[in-house]
Amino acid sequence: MPGLPEMLIVGFVVLLLFGGKKLPGLMRNLGRSTNEFKRGMSDTAEDEDNTAPSDESN
Repeated sequence: MPGLPEMLIVGFVVLLLFGGKKLPGLMRNLGRSTNEFKRGMSDTAEDEDNTAPSDESN
């Protein structure tokens, strides 16, 4: 897991690459994508739980 110095370096490089004007939109899109990914993963987990076969045998 990266520590604070590594995160600061990555943040500085991103700021240099994208500039200050594009950075808020980029972070907003990243947050939305992350939330959509998490929502999709939880939906998939719920679907698997609902369709799991029971252990009951006749």
